[in-house]
Amino acid sequence: MSEPASTLPSNRQSLNRKRLFIGSCIALIATSVAFATVGDIMLSLKREFVLTNAQVGWIGGAALWGFAVSQVLFAPLCDNLGMRFLLRGAFVAHLAGVVLMVVSPGFWMLFWGALVIAMGNGLVEAACNPLVAALFPENKTVKLNQFHVWFPGGIVLGGLGAFALSQVGLGSWELKLGLILIPTAIYGVMLLGERFPPTEGAEAGVSMKEMFRSTFLSPLMWLLIFCMMITASTELGPNRWVPAVLEAGGIAGILVLAYINGIMAALRYKAEAFVERLSPTGVLLVSAVLSAAGLMWLSYAETTIMAFASATLFAVGVCFFWPTMLGVVSERVPRSGALGLGLMGAVGMATVGLITSPQMGSVADTYAHEYLATEQSQSTVQLMEEVAATYPEIAPEAEGAFIDEINRVVGSVQTVLADHETTGTLPEPETANVLRSIIDSGPAVASTGSTAAQPLPDRAAEILLPADNYGGRVSFRYIVPFTCLLILIFGGLYIRDRQRGGYAVVDIHDAK
Repeated sequence: MSEPASTLPSNRQSLNRKRLFIGSCIALIATSVAFATVGDIMLSLKREFVLTNAQVGWIGGAALWGFAVSQVLFAPLCDNLGMRFLLRGAFVAHLAGVVLMVVSPGFWMLFWGALVIAMGNGLVEAACNPLVAALFPENKTVKLNQFHVWFPGGIVLGGLGAFALSQVGLGSWELKLGLILIPTAIYGVMLLGERFPPTEGAEAGVSMKEMFRSTFLSPLMWLLIFCMMITASTELGPNRWVPAVLEAGGIAGILVLAYINGIMAALRYKAEAFVERLSPTGVLLVSAVLSAAGLMWLSYAETTIMAFASATLFAVGVCFFWPTMLGVVSERVPRSGALGLGLMGAVGMATVGLITSPQMGSVADTYAHEYLATEQSQSTVQLMEEVAATYPEIAPEAEGAFIDEINRVVGSVQTVLADHETTGTLPEPETANVLRSIIDSGPAVASTGSTAAQPLPDRAAEILLPADNYGGRVSFRYIVPFTCLLILIFGGLYIRDRQRGGYAVVDIHDAK
């Protein structure tokens, strides 16, 4: 940002580079606050709407792969539509997505609301990644890292904001989700009326046909796309689940998430020192080694100290993945332009949203049920028998709609007990869902004034939460082998660069 305006191309000398860059950073904060708050409210959504881990995984996944949808649709058109047009669409999507989730009656509208928010997130990156590359063509990898400071930085802000709301008694998930609207309003004021530069591709005269050819006929691009699937899964998959998983184990998961992202933000701001010392491919290699080790350690974290210690190593490992991958594409396959950058982001988010996050949810369900069926089988059956005996007696004393809620719990409990009596095993996923419904029945039970039934929701939580924590931690381990594959790929790229005399940036005008 210190480059004199006189050294810029004439069509960019009148631009307010500082305002455009800062506004882009705040727009990225809106996307990361969305990431943090949706992650933080997953446990609340699971309880309030009685969702399975898999359903929660689909909501969390939609909050990611919607990003990919907008990237695929609009990144190739960035040269023609312009960056301001995309950012106006992002502004509308952020507002509409929050409203959809807040008024949602159940799973499907939650899913669609998360999807619309994510599409706004994708539009921000579809516009702002090529914007940063166009504003700072002389230092793209470093500036993209500094721009992407504000993804983890925004997660810190969103995470601490959500935690603060809980501490002052305003911790409803609707209010936490509303935090997204604060940076949305700010970037709307800063950017939507500003003049933007052309993209690098448009300025260099790269046609749509050339951009597609440079992207899809480059072997290096295909390799980087494959790697992006794994780097994004390593970073965003576990981060999406950290609050809910650790919270279930009695650890302040949102604070761990904020801590991880605070480390990431600080290191990305100092990216220039690491890139200059190691080169971009060297940074990716070291990141793969550290993130694999950190994620494996995090999967065994059962105490607060162990969670923060393992999170430190994990954060150092994943912090440079996303922006450095974008930087390598922009520097090594420059004529791929906005399409190349958008495709990388789209593939990364789509993989996490459609595969990694739901699959982690399914793994968590499987291992949580395994824990219930072995470690807590007797306690679970005993609790349900007490609920089946107690709740029908107190239902007439409940207030209003609470009567129907208690009766629904009784029906679900009786179904699980009948299944257990017939098969000798607890059914999956019905057992966990019934425990969640018992936990959620706490207010209904309290309305009856029954001292006999009042402890039952808390006992259900004591049984289910350790199971959810165990299943979630096991799901982290399933990512590690893929991350180890990155060590081989990035190691090969780094060795090839060394053999050729070092990492070399390809000029967009020469890459034909």
